[in-house]
Amino acid sequence: MPAASRFDIAAVDVRAPDAPMAFTRSLHDTGFAVLRHHPIDPDLIARLYQGWAAVFAIPDIDDYLFDPVTQDGYFPFRSENARDSTVKDLKAFFHVYPGTRLPPALAADTMALYQDLLTLGALLLGWLQDHLPPAIRDRLTEPLPAMLAGSMQSLFRVLHYPALPADIEPGAVRAAAHEDINLITLLVAGTAPGLEACDRTGIWHAVPCDPGMIVVNGGDMLAVATDGYLPATPHRVVNPPAGQDVARQSMPMFLHPRPEVVLAPGLTAGAFLDQRLREIGLKP
Repeated sequence: MPAASRFDIAAVDVRAPDAPMAFTRSLHDTGFAVLRHHPIDPDLIARLYQGWAAVFAIPDIDDYLFDPVTQDGYFPFRSENARDSTVKDLKAFFHVYPGTRLPPALAADTMALYQDLLTLGALLLGWLQDHLPPAIRDRLTEPLPAMLAGSMQSLFRVLHYPALPADIEPGAVRAAAHEDINLITLLVAGTAPGLEACDRTGIWHAVPCDPGMIVVNGGDMLAVATDGYLPATPHRVVNPPAGQDVARQSMPMFLHPRPEVVLAPGLTAGAFLDQRLREIGLKP
């Protein structure tokens, strides 16, 4: 698969016979792919966006304040910064793992979407596994779907980007340029645009994600495990244009391997995750 001469994120019809190859090629070329006609229930997504928007607006949300050890629960506005930035992102979020205490009215739907995205993610990792070049596949310590099997580390994150405050620090954006930590990320279409990805020449491009689409991107763990064949592409969420300052929500699912999985000689997934959480300010 030669490198793309332009930044062309493929829109992959999950039902098509060539979907696994097209998906793998797009992740190799750009670090991203967009899924169409995926199996996730759009009504479930819509209910969760509506329900979580209401939760972020209630004063009692602090009752769900995050646990610094387990890293689940509610993280208030300006909790996180990108790895290479000291300026906090303009967002709040809620981390969901199996067993996380959730608002009762949203618990069943939230965990249903968690499981549906986990199942879809395992399928996508299988597509990648089957279409990697033999030399890359042979360097993996175990097949990509097997890395996910039995993991309790996969993270569903409900993100809330409020309308911009008046006291914005210089350089503060909704999400500064970063790469994800994990294997792959599945992002159901957000409630407003703003996601951008950076090509190899440093040019930023809007990532297409119309309603009904799911954006998928590779993370640093996948890049390490495949020796860069499947890259982790920098991406960001930009502030809205003047006059279009509305709140934005998004719901990414970060697929993580078991902590003991060896990504490269001398480097486990657990050690890699701990290091990155410290770098982005979420772990002491």
